[in-house]
Amino acid sequence: MKIKRLSPLGSVSRGARLIAVASALVAASALAVPSATAEPADAPRATTAQLAQAGEAVLGADVAGTAWYTDKDSGKLVVTADSTVSAAEITKIKQAAGDRAGTLEIRRTPGTFSKLIAGGQAIYAGGGRCSLGFNVRSGSTYYALTAGHCTNIGSTWYTNSSNTTLLGTRAGSSFPNNDYGIIRHSNASAADGRVYLYNGSYRDITGAGNAYVGQTVQRSGSTTGLRSGRVTGLNATVNYGGGDVVYGMIQTNVCAEPGDSGGALFSGSTALGLTSGGSGNCSSGGTTFFQPVTEALSAYGVSVF
Repeated sequence: MKIKRLSPLGSVSRGARLIAVASALVAASALAVPSATAEPADAPRATTAQLAQAGEAVLGADVAGTAWYTDKDSGKLVVTADSTVSAAEITKIKQAAGDRAGTLEIRRTPGTFSKLIAGGQAIYAGGGRCSLGFNVRSGSTYYALTAGHCTNIGSTWYTNSSNTTLLGTRAGSSFPNNDYGIIRHSNASAADGRVYLYNGSYRDITGAGNAYVGQTVQRSGSTTGLRSGRVTGLNATVNYGGGDVVYGMIQTNVCAEPGDSGGALFSGSTALGLTSGGSGNCSSGGTTFFQPVTEALSAYGVSVF
């Protein structure tokens, strides 16, 4: 599986290699069980400093199609590699880690990591389609949050593919490093604080919070609708390739496809994240990453409503 930002649907980018949600996403039931490298049972537990050093080594190896996070329970740096990562590149990662290689747990996942573009409903700009994450506000001014690799592609956004119904104008964009962007609504009355569930109903979002490992979550996106799964890792670093590295991502087994990028990740009535990218699709499964929404809310000084 190849890691990709979910690229804007209709756009051509390196993200087509890495599925960003603008962009990467995977159903829990379809996710292949990753294989891990075996380590001696009596191997000493790595310290926080050693795990940090291992993470810096993996980043320095610069292998596109990889993502990694620290598993506090196992004391390992879990490195997930998509289908484009060769055995030689796995060796390169281990060699880069040097005497910290024993702290690595290498897992394989099918598909390709890429950016995924498209509250879940479709938004359009620059020939690409993404999904709106959450409508937010600052005082009497209303905005829409989505993925930064989405807002990077255009300043003016519409709610229809013919680009005749204006959504608003980009007010901020952060990608890579982060993956969030904000669009100022041209018509405040059109901002809906709910998320569309693709069954004719909506979920009211009343607050924002931080995800935790094992949490059951749902994602809404304009390509594959409503999907569910669970959180498998936190504070993940994802290398989409071409210098597109993002940090602090939520790793999940919720599926997603191009056009789902920017869409809402939530649990109950709590907003959790914005679809960034991943691997696989909603037929075969994969791994998907999300930008924590609390970081975006803080960056722009806005809140859900």
